[in-house]
Amino acid sequence: MTDPERLSVTIVDGYVDEPAHFGVPPYVSTYPRYTAGALVDAGVPRDRITYHTIDGLRDEPDRWRDVDEADLMIYLGGMTVPGKYVGGTPAEPDEVRKLAWTANGTSLMGGPVKFGVGDENAGATETERQDLDFDFVAKGDVEAAVHDLVESGLEGFNNRMRDVDEVSRWAREGAFIVEQHPNHPEYLIAELETSRGCAYRCSFCTEPLYGNPEFRPAPTVVGEVDALSDHGVRHFRLGRQADILAYGGDGEAPNPDALRQLYSGIREVAPDLETLHLDNMNPITIVEWPEKSREGIRIIAKHNTPGDTAAFGLESADPVVQEENNLNVTAEECFEAVKIVNEEAGWRPGEDPGDGPTFGDDAPRRLPKLLPGINLLHGLKGEREETYERNMDFLQRVYDEGYMLRRVNIRQVMSFDGTDMSDTGAEIAKEHKKLFKSYKQRVREEIDNPMLERVAPPGTVLPDVHLEYHQDGKTFGRQLGTYPLLVGVPGERELGRTIDVAVVDHGYRSVTGVPYPLDINAASMDELTAIPGVGDRTAGDIVVNRPYDLEDGDTDTDADAASALGIETETEAGVDLSRFVTARAGEWAD
Repeated sequence: MTDPERLSVTIVDGYVDEPAHFGVPPYVSTYPRYTAGALVDAGVPRDRITYHTIDGLRDEPDRWRDVDEADLMIYLGGMTVPGKYVGGTPAEPDEVRKLAWTANGTSLMGGPVKFGVGDENAGATETERQDLDFDFVAKGDVEAAVHDLVESGLEGFNNRMRDVDEVSRWAREGAFIVEQHPNHPEYLIAELETSRGCAYRCSFCTEPLYGNPEFRPAPTVVGEVDALSDHGVRHFRLGRQADILAYGGDGEAPNPDALRQLYSGIREVAPDLETLHLDNMNPITIVEWPEKSREGIRIIAKHNTPGDTAAFGLESADPVVQEENNLNVTAEECFEAVKIVNEEAGWRPGEDPGDGPTFGDDAPRRLPKLLPGINLLHGLKGEREETYERNMDFLQRVYDEGYMLRRVNIRQVMSFDGTDMSDTGAEIAKEHKKLFKSYKQRVREEIDNPMLERVAPPGTVLPDVHLEYHQDGKTFGRQLGTYPLLVGVPGERELGRTIDVAVVDHGYRSVTGVPYPLDINAASMDELTAIPGVGDRTAGDIVVNRPYDLEDGDTDTDADAASALGIETETEAGVDLSRFVTARAGEWAD
């Protein structure tokens, strides 16, 4: 019998991406935290539990020693939706096999990997269930399997699902493991589970395989936030649920009182949090219960942080596809839900709640509090050429009628055993690859670019952009949050630090920005010319006439500063320079 107190355990996080659960850095999913908590609950001391991400093993090969020497090695991973990632690279099947081969102790694999493994995390692919040479594969909840395996002396376990009491206990007990994440503490956002399972049965989705929704009581989620805060986490996302509006109810209808208890409780135990975002919101809920939904959305917008996104699973605006795949919302219903979220939460900090949607010259220069995002999925049963046009028409209508979308997510289906799509597989998606590619480009050019300019017009300030990598003479970074904007800043800056940025230009899904406020005494030519309407000649004049020295009391605002510096406060392009520049006396480049 293996004594839990003498057991050494290594957890390897290969990352997860599910329809209602995300764990690619800078996100940390619930799986490693719950697993660590289950280990502690089974008697394993905290100091005998080691946690590594797959990127950590890649970057520092010496860490593989922990995989080799552990009495129990646990791999957590699995991607059941396709994606492209900046902060981390999910484990490939060959790497997962290497973990099993390296481990001299008992090896256990769990997480959404149980639904199947593909050759790559991409759309238009099919998967199959594999054990990847592990001793054990958790076909139920991996955290329950870990707990029971340790209690059995590493002899085995019955595949089972954990209950609410267990997960609430393990969530608090396992919060300590975040301190071993490479991104801790500054650039880490914790995915929080309010429920799992879904009341609906869309053909492609793995979330219904968890059953009907089961909710964690608000005090247990709040307690988890409290514990994570004690271990240095300041960024949170309520992403592990199919529909945030249904939280605490019957699985379908909104329960505003439960949302109020949840959000106000989080704010009470983590008053210094820096990010509070969400992910999934079902548009059919908003349409079926509009008044309760409006109240719930107002509660969320009161307590969240700006730039939040409610992902809407429209999937297809084509009624034929909707019918054949049991999709639960029509294009007309989804449009109504877009309208309601814009009205109730499309306002910006500095405005009165309910003023939304706001954009244009008079809108405050911050991102709106909460906007819908649209998920579109291709390769579903019944898809035809007309499907693509119907999707374009829907998106164009949203734009033409004056509403905002934070982002449009376009994917091709992945096929998993246990879903209705398993019979069709990726056949339709593969047939439509060429059509899909041209359609996706149209969306980026005709919808994403003008929509992004509406959501984040020039001068919009993005606080705390974390600088991640260099490319083509620029430094790229993102804020922490749900679907954060990728921001390119002129010049190669020190990575790993955060800066405030003002938006100056827009791509399809990214923006260009300059440090905010931009010190005109130190700004480079590239930074100055990035400002709309400032060409080489104006930028050159600014540089030649430096330094600008403003005595205390000379100016009250950046607009006064720009005027005092002898710079036109409005460029020929009609852009107010005071949105971007300031001058710091005595600070300038040589």
